[in-house]
Amino acid sequence: MQTDTYQFSVPIQVRMSDLDPFVHVNNGAQCNYFDYGRSCYFEHVLGVPVDWRTMDLVLVHVELDFKQGVEFHDQLVCETRIVSIGHKSVKMMQQLRDTRTNVVKTTCYSVLAGFDRQTHTSIPIREDQKKLFLDFEGLPND
Repeated sequence: MQTDTYQFSVPIQVRMSDLDPFVHVNNGAQCNYFDYGRSCYFEHVLGVPVDWRTMDLVLVHVELDFKQGVEFHDQLVCETRIVSIGHKSVKMMQQLRDTRTNVVKTTCYSVLAGFDRQTHTSIPIREDQKKLFLDFEGLPND
């Protein structure tokens, strides 16, 4: 059973251009923060730079819950973890947390699918990647 602990996080810099008319970080900018966190997670766990033109995973579902407004002076980290891996998909949870207050501002649930970019078809998750993900997260290999 996966707990709510995250073994990976990356700092997020809030920029002036991320703010909306209410002086909160725009929802779209927060999606970019999660994309950045996801990419950094993959680079950390897989040990190679991510090239999304050749990466054999593609984002197929994303769901965000905005729990509290993100403001310019928040000191954010994007925490990322894999919660499960199937034959052709990877399920992830992420959260934006203010490190000064420990308040979780936004959560993100996403699903990535194995994808062959040449044939544009779904493929199984590579076994070498699956092992690295499971080992890093301490998840059983079912």
